Amino acid sequence: ILEGIPDTLPAAKNYDPNANHAPKRKEILNPEEKKLALRNALRYFEPKHHAELLPEFRKELDTYGRIYMYRLRPDYEMYARSIEDYPGKCEQAKAIMLMIQNNLDPKVAQHPHELITYGGNGAVFQNWAQYRLVMKYLAEMDNDQTLAVYSGHPMGLFPSHPDAPRVVVTNGMMIPNYSKPDDWEKFNALGVTQYGQMTAGSYMYIGPQGIVHGTTITVLNALRKIAEKFSLPTGEQLGEGSLFVTSGLGGMSGAQPKAGNIAGCITVCAEVNPKAVETRHSQGWVDEVVTDITELVKKVKQAKAGKKTISFAYQGNVVEVWEEFDKQDLHIDLGSDQTSLHNPWAGGYYPVGLSFEESNELMANDPEAFRQKVQESLRRQTEAINRHTQKGTYFFDYGNAFLLEASRAGAKIFRDEQGNFVTAEKAKDKENFAYPSYVQDIMGPMCFDYGFGPFRWVCASGKQEDLDKTDKIATEVLQRLKENSPEEIQQQMQDNIKWIQGARENKLVVGSQARILYADAEGRMEIAKAFNDAIAKGEIGTIVLGRDHHDVSGTDSPYRETSNIYDG
Repeated sequence: ILEGIPDTLPAAKNYDPNANHAPKRKEILNPEEKKLALRNALRYFEPKHHAELLPEFRKELDTYGRIYMYRLRPDYEMYARSIEDYPGKCEQAKAIMLMIQNNLDPKVAQHPHELITYGGNGAVFQNWAQYRLVMKYLAEMDNDQTLAVYSGHPMGLFPSHPDAPRVVVTNGMMIPNYSKPDDWEKFNALGVTQYGQMTAGSYMYIGPQGIVHGTTITVLNALRKIAEKFSLPTGEQLGEGSLFVTSGLGGMSGAQPKAGNIAGCITVCAEVNPKAVETRHSQGWVDEVVTDITELVKKVKQAKAGKKTISFAYQGNVVEVWEEFDKQDLHIDLGSDQTSLHNPWAGGYYPVGLSFEESNELMANDPEAFRQKVQESLRRQTEAINRHTQKGTYFFDYGNAFLLEASRAGAKIFRDEQGNFVTAEKAKDKENFAYPSYVQDIMGPMCFDYGFGPFRWVCASGKQEDLDKTDKIATEVLQRLKENSPEEIQQQMQDNIKWIQGARENKLVVGSQARILYADAEGRMEIAKAFNDAIAKGEIGTIVLGRDHHDVSGTDSPYRETSNIYDG
């Protein structure tokens, strides 16, 4: 860590075919811009290395559409170690190093060699030189310094004071209303901006557990909505025999089948990338892999008849699932989508009718044809979803911009005066889609309106016994607070107590010894205080506290997370 960029360059590395790699990005730079991208990459190195690195970086740019500097990827294993194992003068900086390595752990990261944690393009850094420099600065800094980082690029260590942040990070400084996806792609290829997602570029990703919790709470409350609508029992049998259909097993979306199992329903999650399917199945996050649509129909029917709790990964396109289940008149109770549609043209969504390999080739070599295939696929997917919802399926947008991109594709995702599904041109109200976002319909009124949002922690010791102790502390605090809490939040308190009590059994840890629950302001303060007391008594090691965007006022994405919700 302390060597940063070594004076003697490490040997060039071979491309590892066993890693789950990012797709090739499309050709976006003209010849002059390519020169600028290369100059921007070489600025990290002494001039004596430029002649050796220039052809290598040029080849990376031509081959992958980005300069990742694979040569500088460390030879040591990438995972979150105990805080004691990191060099440094500052405990806070060591904790940040721990979190950075957790983000890039191959068990956690979607495309670890390209420094992408989730979402297809949610990057921790743009290249391995930035990783090495940031880690070195963190290992050298004092308690009265602050490291400034701009889209992965370390600006340097600055004098500050002990109560200041140790790191100030900004990512993706583009204004979406005044730029297009091609602008973001171009500036990323130039090496001057990156999309850090919500917790990748801020180093606070704790693996898929974070989204498992949010998805579990979402699915539980969606099932309650259905039960309430049809006067069904809402007790312990909630979800029995219900079918949840969704898509995406890479990055955060790998959480869906695990959440479905915890909620007690049947989950079908489609995924086109065999490596993503293999990863989630090997980690135990999905029960069974099915590659044939006829076999899938048969297995789901058997699970429904037996009211089983089971999750299936369908290795194929989700459009096939929606269409075939419609043909077979197989009732879907809950439907959503978790493909990365904020990133539709660069691997976030794969169109029906093309294999995974064909899609990657078309994406890189004929971006316009790929865009048309994606939009055609979104129209087909929406048509199938509409047929299911007319038969009683509850469909919601899960904050991935599905509704927005479907509307841009000309899909019938709006309603007219008579309530029929129509395109935007014929819509009664162009501001409102035919389907609600999960925040608008589920999480807002049931959680966020009461101040409930993600409270996350990581045991910096790396010890499971510390995580077990913190689980016990948090449970005791929640149980105490529940006794005097208002009736309208009793259910949310109980859901979180049940979540924590079943956390170890459900094997939620991937990477660091981390946990998430939902708490309101009082709950967060009380749990944090209880942790501090336990640390002071020497009962547990230090704790990294964090949160994510999935929170009250935590983000402003009007077509996604904050769609049609109101203050107060």
